[in-house]
Amino acid sequence: MNRKTLWTKVFCILVAVMVFGALNVGAQTVLKFSHTDQQQGARQAAALFFAKKVEEYTNGRYKVQVYCCSQLGNDPKNIEQLALGGIDFTVSSTGSYAPHVDTLNLTMLPFLVETYDQGWKLYDESKWLQAQFDKAPAKGFRFLSTFEAGFRCMTTRDPLSTPADAKGKKLRTFPNEMMRWTLEDIGFSVQIMPLPEVYMAIQQGVVSGQENPIDTIYSNKFYEVAPNVTLTQHVYSPIPLAISEKTWQKLSEADRLAVTQAAKEAAVFSRQEIRANDDRQLKEMADKGAKIAKPNLEPFRQAVQPAYAKAREKFGAENVDAILKDAEAVRKALPAK
Repeated sequence: MNRKTLWTKVFCILVAVMVFGALNVGAQTVLKFSHTDQQQGARQAAALFFAKKVEEYTNGRYKVQVYCCSQLGNDPKNIEQLALGGIDFTVSSTGSYAPHVDTLNLTMLPFLVETYDQGWKLYDESKWLQAQFDKAPAKGFRFLSTFEAGFRCMTTRDPLSTPADAKGKKLRTFPNEMMRWTLEDIGFSVQIMPLPEVYMAIQQGVVSGQENPIDTIYSNKFYEVAPNVTLTQHVYSPIPLAISEKTWQKLSEADRLAVTQAAKEAAVFSRQEIRANDDRQLKEMADKGAKIAKPNLEPFRQAVQPAYAKAREKFGAENVDAILKDAEAVRKALPAK
């Protein structure tokens, strides 16, 4: 073989490698994952974990591109785009999905559970809740697993020791009917606004404070402008991971299994991350000037009783009684210490 022939063959091999590589890259499908939390939040960490696992379990055929910080829209917009197929994944409070599956409002009933273990058992084992999740594919998306966010607490400019301290105060929350009833029963007037606008709204006095889980309070630094962090834990608020039904239908059976496995592992990661972070984040906020308070919850429990009656009237007594029964069962099985 002369030198010219040798270089010709080498050249052909190099071209073949380049073409194969280009085809291989081109074969990778990019999926969009949008959420509203900050880049340093636990939600972002869990989303990145999920993305890594999807790429690993599909042998690189799928790459999940994560968009944090409301880059592609707020929670209602993300879920709307999910149903339309404009994005492929999102995570949001269970109550945020309620405009599409209205009975999911009832997951926002106050004081359903008291601990993470109870909450995880409720979401993993409640037959009533699973039946509500099963309604989602007809609405354009389906639930894959439940990421954690934590228990919702209050951050306010003024101390909040009892419901009496809420009178005449305006509190920001997200658009959910059950949450509005609960906060109004406590004594607040309610202001709905997107999460990225909340810090400035508190700073400018448009609202007196807001309510969210500890990780969200910490990552958005709401304690800087509303330094009274009151651990009301009035609503358990995990964030189910959902996939667009249009995306799901495009996946092979093997890839569906891969994505589902990635979602389940990311949920475990998320749960561990949130529970492990709560005490550390509260301490860091306190070190920076926040006033952490654990009030007597009984006056708050009594104040929100009318919300249960409203829920029965709006969503049916059978639905309310079903989720209350499941919640009572997990509280008895795993009593708070």
